[in-house]
Amino acid sequence: MIIAIDGPAGSGKSTTARLLAKKLDFIYLDTGAMYRAVTLFFLDNKIDLTNSDEVSSALNKINLKIENRSSSFNVFVQNTNVNNLIRDELINKNVSNVSEIYSVRKKMVEIQREFSSNKDIVIEGRDIGSHVFPNADYKFYIEADINVRASRRMKDLSNANKSLDDMCKLLLERDKIDSNRNISPLIKPKDAYVVDTTSLSIEEQVIKLFNIITNN
Repeated sequence: MIIAIDGPAGSGKSTTARLLAKKLDFIYLDTGAMYRAVTLFFLDNKIDLTNSDEVSSALNKINLKIENRSSSFNVFVQNTNVNNLIRDELINKNVSNVSEIYSVRKKMVEIQREFSSNKDIVIEGRDIGSHVFPNADYKFYIEADINVRASRRMKDLSNANKSLDDMCKLLLERDKIDSNRNISPLIKPKDAYVVDTTSLSIEEQVIKLFNIITNN
């Protein structure tokens, strides 16, 4: 069974997806972490994102692996676990620009589909239900008030020296990029359950999705 969860940054989809997978005893796949890992590799190697040859060469060199072990999703770049390196401010500023590159998305989707083959899995991202797995068994679109999303993101980033207003602006700019890119934009799939998490705790979000899936 494939459960697709999409939504903008700070909506609660990542934590909800991880805990939902644990509750269902499913595998968990964080596609955002994959794009962050590629962004880290590009930044470390000073890749010019406007140069298609450089981008293509970098994609051929990157050794990106993902694994799910003991309910923990891990991303490796050149055989190094980068989980603790991909959540900082610099990655946040650049990940949307990397994610809109066609060759990057093509490679990531191939990895995601291969990894998910013949598995019971919860997958979260921005184009999972609309593009990566359009025939997913369940599709959810998670959204929340921008101020709530900004507050959540600030808690996630211990080194984010930003005001709430600044974080709101940053997230809205990312929304704009993600929703208007030509390749697999962030959209609400027509057949998705839309869940507003503004006033919900993480536990309430997980229970809401779990009940829909199990028909309780």
